[in-house]
Amino acid sequence: MITPNESNGSLNMTLVKASGGVFGPICNAYEILQVHPWVKETNQKDVDVALNVRNELLASNQENELLKSWSGDPCLPNPWHGLGCEPYNGSVIITSLDLSSSELQGSIPPSIAELAKLKTLNLSYNCFNGSIPEFPAFSVLESMDIRHNQLTRQPPESLISLPHLELLYYGCNCYLDKKLQPSFNESRLRTDSGRCDSEGRTHKPVIVIGVACGSFLFTIVVGIVFVCIYRRRLRHRGGFDNKEQHMVENILIYLPSKDDISTKSIAIEKFTLASIEAATEKYKTLIGEGGFGSVFHGMLLEGQEVAVKVRSAESTQGTREFENELNLLSEIRHENLVPLLGYCSENDQQILVYPFMSNGSLQDRLYGDAAKRKTLDWPTRLSIALGAARGLQYLHTFAGRCIIHRDVKSSNILLDHTMCAKVADFGFSKYAPQEGDSGVISLEVRGTAGYLDPEYYTTQQLSVKSDVFSFGVVLLEIVTGREPLNIHRPRNEWSLVEWATPYLRDQKIDEIVDPSIRGGYHAEAMWRVVEAAQSCIETSAAYRPFMANIVRELEDALIIENNASEYMKSIDSLGTSNSNRFSVVMDKRIALPPMSTPSEPLSIMTQQPSPPQPR
Repeated sequence: MITPNESNGSLNMTLVKASGGVFGPICNAYEILQVHPWVKETNQKDVDVALNVRNELLASNQENELLKSWSGDPCLPNPWHGLGCEPYNGSVIITSLDLSSSELQGSIPPSIAELAKLKTLNLSYNCFNGSIPEFPAFSVLESMDIRHNQLTRQPPESLISLPHLELLYYGCNCYLDKKLQPSFNESRLRTDSGRCDSEGRTHKPVIVIGVACGSFLFTIVVGIVFVCIYRRRLRHRGGFDNKEQHMVENILIYLPSKDDISTKSIAIEKFTLASIEAATEKYKTLIGEGGFGSVFHGMLLEGQEVAVKVRSAESTQGTREFENELNLLSEIRHENLVPLLGYCSENDQQILVYPFMSNGSLQDRLYGDAAKRKTLDWPTRLSIALGAARGLQYLHTFAGRCIIHRDVKSSNILLDHTMCAKVADFGFSKYAPQEGDSGVISLEVRGTAGYLDPEYYTTQQLSVKSDVFSFGVVLLEIVTGREPLNIHRPRNEWSLVEWATPYLRDQKIDEIVDPSIRGGYHAEAMWRVVEAAQSCIETSAAYRPFMANIVRELEDALIIENNASEYMKSIDSLGTSNSNRFSVVMDKRIALPPMSTPSEPLSIMTQQPSPPQPR
């Protein structure tokens, strides 16, 4: 006899000798059957959409641990991390998506809008850029949190018409205009007014003034008085010109007019000369030289390593370039741009302070001093190229106004401890013309020999395509491992562009690839990069692509290369000889079109991306 124990769920089995039996009871086996409730399946449409969301996120977040954990059924037996699921009409549906603080970047996946029963969406504290996808009119979305990202375009006005949407938090998107369309203000939506507040609460605006003893909160009136006093001192000292931007301790306050005063959200610390000398041990360790001056290694009091760039008296880049870099970097932040931590302007010294990039520059790694040189494999080169391209794309599509770098080169692409590429040196950068201006800017030609756009040099008319040409040269450096200009080589090899062009036309790519990476790349990935470089160095700017097109090409190339690497690892794990490692992937060759002429523009690579929405 078997009796269940209700208290602990166990079963008690009692064996009793049969009446009249001679021997004791014997049990050879027993079978217990238990009835389980029917397990519902996840709605197939939601499964498909969730997989699409994952794939779209992976395009820009290949190494993200959260995305790597997303496999199998999104809801059963346990939901993917960040997903919330509920039973609905005999199946299970996705009702919430929380990817906050997940270190995600790139565009917000458009597929998210296809989750028909999604009620809550939280994408806060990431590095998403671009815009919010359009949600269909039948969406049941109730709340959306996109705070602390890098979104550059206004929320779509169609959000107002969503019948259930009540909350929209979008603060701390420093590139997003805090003034939404009037229709948003007139709607029932509750918002955080775009204020940068980590808890989502509403506070009155304050100006944070950094001082030696800590931080104090001042009212706007006190801040204005402080600015006026500071401006008066600047006039007496003969300091910065009376321009649009004035520095108050460790924050920049913009004064575009007497009636319009606003505080930028990116604080730039003002260092004293004594603190700079202490951080660098009186300029003990020189780590680089540039047109602006010398760069020294330093350590701040809190332990952060920094690179301190000190303008030399003989520098060809003067106060204008110093202010230019200071002003630009007080507005922009991006994973692939070197951030400005602070500055010092004291005793005629002009100093800029950046985070220390422990892996030096791309130039150092490709062909710099032997002490700094270290062979970069092809996947790493490809990743660096993509990072730099994304940084330039961000500059060219900056929400406030497109920025042209004007000095793109491998020595201005720095590598942090994770080998993440960051574009640096904005002393020559300029804003592109706004709507209503002519399509180009007439300026004194600036740049570096070997990277200079020939059309810009001859016409002195600057556009974003000048940066594209320079980046094409960088791509050739990455492929060939050669300098852009070297007069110590034979005359026909002085210019990298002139030397490589005949090989590109004749499709002899193997003859120009850096010997240190031969046999170590997927042929199709290499051809995509070469095609991108070839289109960038077109003589006529009209036939060059935009950086958005280049980013897409490099993303595709990196996906191809990574997939090939995984495939080869699987072959290696089966015992395939290393000598045959690349024999499979190197057989494929993709025809490279000849260099285009004005009558034959590149149909794909020159397609202009849609312009950013006005702020």
